Amino acid sequence: MKETLKMRRWNSAEHLKTEEDIRLYLEACLDEAGDDPAFIAKALGTVARARGMTQLAKDTGLGRENLYKALSGEHNPSFGTILKVARALDLKLTISPA
Repeated sequence: MKETLKMRRWNSAEHLKTEEDIRLYLEACLDEAGDDPAFIAKALGTVARARGMTQLAKDTGLGRENLYKALSGEHNPSFGTILKVARALDLKLTISPA
């Protein structure tokens, strides 16, 4: 009798348990993204799912569906949306020399 291997889709949000996990994840995504803003938006979406999209919607004043769409990686949300999301996630965007 042959065993069936069951697989499921990888969900990064399930592995972001601590603030350190989130920081390291976002740093890796920023390094990997290059010039792709949608990649960064998707990374923020992953953090948002890890922390709770419903609460994020309340904190930003944006609808859950709009947040899912903006942070899906398939769209380029406005910088204003990115700032609102970062602030609501208690993240601080900083710039340093490359």
